[in-house]
Amino acid sequence: MGALERLRTGELGERDRHCARMVGSSPALESVLEDVERVAPTDSTVLIQGETGTGKELIARAIHNLSRRCGRPFVKLNCAAIPFDLLESELFGHERGAFTGAVSQKIGRFEMADTGTLFLDEIGDLPLALQPKLLRVLQEQEFERLGSGLTHHINVRLVAATHRDLARIVARDEFRSDLYYRLNVYPVQVPPLRERREDIRELVLHFVEVFGRRMGKQILQIPDSTMDAFIEYRWPGNVRELQNLIERAVIRSDDGVLPNPLPSLSSSPESVASANEPSIRDGPSTLVPHGNPAAFPQGSFRDSQRALILQALQATSWVIGGTRGAAARLGLKRTTLLTKMRKFGISRPGPPDGLSQLGKSGQGSPAWQAAIE
Repeated sequence: MGALERLRTGELGERDRHCARMVGSSPALESVLEDVERVAPTDSTVLIQGETGTGKELIARAIHNLSRRCGRPFVKLNCAAIPFDLLESELFGHERGAFTGAVSQKIGRFEMADTGTLFLDEIGDLPLALQPKLLRVLQEQEFERLGSGLTHHINVRLVAATHRDLARIVARDEFRSDLYYRLNVYPVQVPPLRERREDIRELVLHFVEVFGRRMGKQILQIPDSTMDAFIEYRWPGNVRELQNLIERAVIRSDDGVLPNPLPSLSSSPESVASANEPSIRDGPSTLVPHGNPAAFPQGSFRDSQRALILQALQATSWVIGGTRGAAARLGLKRTTLLTKMRKFGISRPGPPDGLSQLGKSGQGSPAWQAAIE
C-alpha cells in the first residue's frame, strides 16, 4: 500500500495529511483502504455508502489525494443542506437575470471542480427533478447554466456518498435507476464503528491528543474502566460521536484524568432505538430487553448477557441459525453466539442421547444438531 502509506506518513503535506488521515488498522478499515487505493488512480465514479459519522468525506478526500487529480480542485456539496430551489443553481450555476434575485452571474460547483473532483454528499437526497440533469453531466461531461443556452464542457471526476440504501429507494421509485447504476460504478462500503472495535482505542488516543493540544490540557491517564466502556459502547453516531464525546471529556478532565463522558442509559438515543429488540453484541447501554430495565436479574454484566442469551434461545425454541433464530434476534453472527454459549456454559436442557455440553462433536442426533445450528 505505497500510496496509502504516503498518506499516513505525511508525504502529501500537512493540510492534506490532516484531511485524509484515517485512524485505525482493523481488517474492516484496511479492506476499505484497499478499495480506495485500487480505484483512486482511475477516473471512475465512486459511490461511498455508510452510516452517518463513519467518515465518508475522509474516504472521498483520500480518493482525490491518491488520484492523478491531486493538487487540483476538490469541491464538495451536501445535497441535503441546500434548499431545492437553490440546488440546481449551486450545481450548474446561473446567468444574471435567470430568475428573481439572480443579480449576477454565478459559477456552479461543476465548473469549480473542472479538472478536479466533485464530492456530492447525501446524494440520496437529490430531488428527482434534478436527477436527469446530473445523469447527463456524468455521461456527457457537459451542461448549461440556468438562463443560458451555451453548453459548457468540463472534465470532472464525481465521488458521491450517502447514508441511505439507494437500491431500496430506487425500488420505491424515489431515485432514478439509471442514475443509480451510473453512480454505482465502484461502490465503497464504510463500516460503522461497532464493526471495527479494534480501532476504538487508537481513535480515543488520537482525539485525546488532538483536543488536549487544542485546549492546552495534558491528559496523563485514561482509566481502564473508561476505555472498556468506550470499547463496549454501540456508537450509534460512529466516529463523529466518539470525537464529540472525547472533546467533552477533555473539557471536563481534572488532574490529567479523562472522565467517562458516555451518556446515561436513560438519555441515550440508542437506548430508545434498541428498546424493542434485545442485543448483546454491544455495551451495557443497549442491554434493555423490551425497554424494561427491571427485567434484568441482579448481578454482573456477564450474568445479564447470559440471561439475554437464554431468553432468546427459549423464545426461538433453541434454534440458533436462520433469519428467525436466536442469533438474528440478538443481532449476532451464528458463530459468535455459539462462542458465547460455550463461554457462559449454556446448553439445551435435557438434550437427547445424553448430550449435556455445547460443542462436543460426535454426540447428539441430527435433529439436535439442526436445532443448535
